Amino acid sequence: MSILIDRTTRVIAMGATGAEGSFWTGHMAALGTQVVAAVTPGKEGESVGAIPVFHTVRRAVSAAGPVEGAMLFVPPRFTKDAVFECLDAGIRLIVTVADGIPLHDALQIRRAALSTGAKVIGGNTSGIISPGKAMMGMFPYWIERVYKPGRIGVMTRSGSLTNEVTAMVVRAGFGVSTLVGVGGDPVPGLRFAEALALFEQDPETDAVVMIGELGGTMEEEAADMLASKAFSKPLAAFIGGRHAPEGRRMGHAGAITSGGVGGARYKMDRLRQAGALVAERASQTGILLAEALHQNPENH
Repeated sequence: MSILIDRTTRVIAMGATGAEGSFWTGHMAALGTQVVAAVTPGKEGESVGAIPVFHTVRRAVSAAGPVEGAMLFVPPRFTKDAVFECLDAGIRLIVTVADGIPLHDALQIRRAALSTGAKVIGGNTSGIISPGKAMMGMFPYWIERVYKPGRIGVMTRSGSLTNEVTAMVVRAGFGVSTLVGVGGDPVPGLRFAEALALFEQDPETDAVVMIGELGGTMEEEAADMLASKAFSKPLAAFIGGRHAPEGRRMGHAGAITSGGVGGARYKMDRLRQAGALVAERASQTGILLAEALHQNPENH
């Protein structure tokens, strides 16, 4: 079983009747995800493809049976209420793609997730995918040069760099066990260190690639895990934003540095000191993995 999601995970989709939600819910199901119900207030009785729509999460769960995951195609101002509705219904894996969730709401979402033992992925993320098995999110999984099944975990803050770096992993002969987009907001629901803890326990993951960015402290937390031996598998990292000017926000709210701390070079130095393999270019990532595993990459 993959971390977070696989073919057995039963999922509902909130906001699946909208154009984007309908498009990606259909692709989630086409990949093999068990999307058992959709939720849009006022739309009960309709369907998204063959997926029935319900007014509320509780009505969906009551009709569909046990649900482990919720995919949220919900605007940022409604995300907190949607997350809380899922938590109240006992759902403990929630992915939200919304960009621009109010900071106070994001703090409340993370606090609620921690207190209930839930995992919230996002916001400002493409979601999670176990290639060839299932996904909750918006990944063009049909691009085989990126989403090839295998034994390398990927976790990323970036949308733009993810396909590029992961393609380099696949080009080196590897494939992906699970890709986790933690998102680029200042308060992500799931942090890199928490994702690493999941990959550490996953027998289907041999090594992890981290695609980081300037700003925040998530990459440093991952370095601390590696240095303390809390994560024991090879960790390869590529950090975007190496040439960004200090103190300027770049791209999104999570990407800001101050006094050198949070800068891409600072993160790269911390990771190297902890024993990570740090790529200067995206094309080096797969090569570093092959060297670290000391095996024929075609087997991965």
